[in-house]
Formats: sequence, structure tokens, C-alpha cells
Amino acid sequence: MAVVLDDAPEAHSDPPWHASGVSDWLAWQLIDSAFPTGGFAHSAGLEAAWQLGEVRGREDLVAFAEASLDQLGHAGLPFVLAAFDEPEKLSAFDDGCDAFTLNHIANRASRAQGRAFRVAVERIFGAEHRLQNIGGPAPHGHFAPLFGACLRPLGIPRRTVGRMYFFNQLRTLLAAAVRLNIVGPMESQVLSHRLAPTAETILLACEELTLDDIAQTAPLLDLWQGTQDRLYSRLFQS
Repeated sequence: MAVVLDDAPEAHSDPPWHASGVSDWLAWQLIDSAFPTGGFAHSAGLEAAWQLGEVRGREDLVAFAEASLDQLGHAGLPFVLAAFDEPEKLSAFDDGCDAFTLNHIANRASRAQGRAFRVAVERIFGAEHRLQNIGGPAPHGHFAPLFGACLRPLGIPRRTVGRMYFFNQLRTLLAAAVRLNIVGPMESQVLSHRLAPTAETILLACEELTLDDIAQTAPLLDLWQGTQDRLYSRLFQS
């Protein structure tokens, strides 16, 4: 016997964002390189380190990525999860992120990616995800607090949000390494697989850190990135 769908209005309703299947699809969409956050324009300091001779090949790249992920866990992740837990305090978290990010190159990149991410979420997922509805304004628009605040109403689990944030950083670094010809596309995927357990270990160690615990754990990376604007030629903005 045929089923008449018009007699079952609930069949046409959108599933809740927190439904596990929908949440998975949504997470994949948000971490896809096609999601318009402008991350392809940044190398997180890798280009400067490469031109300065500090990253010469595969093993140097792995060490750089490990240091970058550790820095992310101790400096960026606390802002992501604080804004996820209390999106109504987004403005204060954004101010704190701006005060902490003293490197002008990193600060500029964070604001550029944060604003792009905010605009993308608002335009793709609808007016209910505008900042005034999820935590108020973010005066500087830094990526870390906006990432957490924007993902909270989409129903993605807290730890998954952390993993997405780490994956975004790792993907950005390895994509930049390919464009700089440090490694090839296949090798970059080998390294992504190799570094995934490192990222997970750092995430688990850092996910309960508060904003009182934030720290700069990779000062050399910060110094190298600060030279980006003075490079003779460059592919990336940071």
C-alpha cells in the first residue's frame, strides 16, 4: 500500500540540529576547505619560518605543526570553549583575545578569519544565527571566540567543536606546506594522519583550561610569524 506523505506533516519538518546524523553532516560542512573563512590565505607563520630556513623539510614541518597545535590548545582553545559555554559573554571574550594576541600579524589574521566565519554562518544558516541572537557583538571579531559562539546554537557537541578547531589549524598548516612545496599532497595527508593523535592528546589535556590558564607556549613561532610583512615575496597574509 502506498504511503501518502502529505498526510504526515512531520515528514516534511527539518530534523533538529542536534540529531546525530545532521550534526555529522553539519560538522563536515563547517570544516570543509570550501567553507568560506579565508583560511587558504594564511599559513599560521609557516611561510615566514620556511623563508627564514627554520623549516627545511618533512621533520621540521612536523615539529612546527606539533608546536603550533600545542600553542593552539593553550591559547586559542580556551577562548573557543569559553565562548561556546557562555556565548552571552562573547564581547568580553573577544576583548580578551585581542589583548592576548599581541603579534600584529596573528591578530590581523584572527580578525580576518573570524569576521569571514561569522558572515558565512549568518548567511548560510539564517538570521537566527546572527551575533545579536547568540551573544551580542564581537568588537574585534577574533576567530577563536566567534568559532565557539557561532557553533553553540548549531547543536554540535562541545568536544567536537574542539576537534573541529584543531582540524582547521592542522588543515591550514598542511595546505600551506603543499603550496610552499615543502611536501606534496600525498605526504601532507600522511602527516595529517600522523599528527591526528597529537592533536587529540593536546585537546584532551587543554579542554578544561580556563582563560586564567592561557599561555604562549611557542614564542619562536610567534616571532617568525611577526616577520611575515617583511618577507621579500610571499604567498600568504600570515
